[in-house]
Amino acid sequence: MIKRLISLLFLVWVLGFAWFALLLPLPAPPQKTDAIVVVTGGPGRIDRALERLEAGDAKRLLISGVAREVKPRELAAEYGRPVALFDCCIALGFDAEDTRSNATEVAAWAKRRKYKSIRLVTTDWHMRRAEYEIGRAVGRDVTIVTDAVRSQPNLATLFREYHKYLAGLAGGLLGL
Repeated sequence: MIKRLISLLFLVWVLGFAWFALLLPLPAPPQKTDAIVVVTGGPGRIDRALERLEAGDAKRLLISGVAREVKPRELAAEYGRPVALFDCCIALGFDAEDTRSNATEVAAWAKRRKYKSIRLVTTDWHMRRAEYEIGRAVGRDVTIVTDAVRSQPNLATLFREYHKYLAGLAGGLLGL
């Protein structure tokens, strides 16, 4: 009986990992939302969020997880965008250090502005965990449109992220 249970759990784990690794989330098509949110930490994320902002998919952008010493002018120069865009339309979030604190930061920002929909931009391998954590934080009243930045993750990255995702799910089930 115990061997069968262990075998079943292993099979579920293997199939789950195959789903996670082989069917990575995709970029979203143009679609209007109240705001765009990007979590820092991977190449192409901020570029994608800025492109969607400039395309008119939303009027505001939150960059969550920015180092405290970073200034809007520096980001504008780094990404080749006018400072005026940062002054009018982009908020920098300095409180997040990981995905869970990104979720807290995003939820507080969205709640203050009464947003009902956000476009979440992050790397494809990170999207499921980010969407889960942010979804828990913002609640059911906010629709999340996932907009994954394509990447070429290695097996170690996928393995590590899959287990972080499972830990987040378990924490959610346990109310942590």
